[in-house]
Amino acid sequence: MVGKSARQRRLVDEVEALYEWIDAQLGRDPVRAGRCAACGACCDFVTYDHLLFVTPPELIYLSDKLGTDGLKQMTSGRCPYQQASQCTVHAYRFAGCRIFCCRGEADFQSELTEAALRRLKAICERFEVPYRYADLATALTCFVTSSDRSAAGPCPGDRRG
Repeated sequence: MVGKSARQRRLVDEVEALYEWIDAQLGRDPVRAGRCAACGACCDFVTYDHLLFVTPPELIYLSDKLGTDGLKQMTSGRCPYQQASQCTVHAYRFAGCRIFCCRGEADFQSELTEAALRRLKAICERFEVPYRYADLATALTCFVTSSDRSAAGPCPGDRRG
């Protein structure tokens, strides 16, 4: 990561550790977690009738892995990282993408989501990044157009927690 600050590298490392923890939790209880069919239906948010919410540390992580030129804005109700029903950022996908499975138990997913969000809030506190929980379209727009992506400054209409 040439040109990245030590602070940003540590933040990225913490998000990566969180994602590894989420994956381990899913692996411990695969029946409750469900098995993804990799059909991409849930990536079409409008048709599937749901939203994906993300946090600034997750966007900082994705930006670090893809480079700022790799970030895309949502131009439709479909995740901009889905191509031909496949996730093009699967290794770097957000916590919500890791946790949600249409075949999984809602209670299990809810508990894991709450635990992940507590950890993401703690990352924000440690790195003095404003915590926001915004839908993907809003978050990407604000992050891509922000002049200070390392801090992921606030956007109008953000949901605060």
